Amino acid sequence: MSYLRIEHAGAVRTITMARPEKRNAINPQMMRELFDAFSQAPPEEERITVLRGEGVVFCAGLQLSTSGVDPREAVAIEQMFEAVQNYPLPVLAVVQGAAIAGGCELSLHCDFIVAADDAPFAMPLAQLGVSTTWFLTKKLIEMAGPATTREFLLLGEPMPGSRLHELGIVTRSVTRDELDDAAQILIDRVAANAPMSLRTMKKLIVKQMAYLFDADHRELDSEVAEVYASEDAVEGVAARVEKRKATFKGV
Repeated sequence: MSYLRIEHAGAVRTITMARPEKRNAINPQMMRELFDAFSQAPPEEERITVLRGEGVVFCAGLQLSTSGVDPREAVAIEQMFEAVQNYPLPVLAVVQGAAIAGGCELSLHCDFIVAADDAPFAMPLAQLGVSTTWFLTKKLIEMAGPATTREFLLLGEPMPGSRLHELGIVTRSVTRDELDDAAQILIDRVAANAPMSLRTMKKLIVKQMAYLFDADHRELDSEVAEVYASEDAVEGVAARVEKRKATFKGV
């Protein structure tokens, strides 16, 4: 059983996350499938990949369990996001509903985001007792800037697509009824462009941003690992799964 539905139509490849009963939450299998889908070389006719979520939610992030978050999953999801970011051709996310935690980050690693104006984007990791990694924090700052990143991470409250469009994070923000038409306009424009130009300019953008944020962060990686291994991380995730208020102890 696959958790992705992949369709090809000439210059356009569409990848749909198909776990609507689980709010398209990313489990290990979906993570591997997304990594594989963005690690392969594009066929010659492709110009753009469109990423969607089936149902009313774009993606609710990593699937949670009462045992907490496995730090190895943080490494695996980084690799998957990096595959999306480094895909040779443009990637457009169509966000019709909630993009939470890993779902929010997934959209940010795409080149374009077309979102419903009321679709909530949120990074509630502090409410779960866990932390973004260096790689994921870098992407937030790259896309949102320091002030909005602080709001995203330190408050953890959702922001609608309309607000993210004002901040320059979302490419287009429209009503849900207008979403598919707005996405199609961008898809058609990109698909009409020269493939060598698309590939080279995307590579230039990715490389330039990598140089801007290059720094030694090994000591911070160790601190992030400690957060994931903490009792608070287990308590925070369990409380979210059990739909109760977490009790954090700072250990």
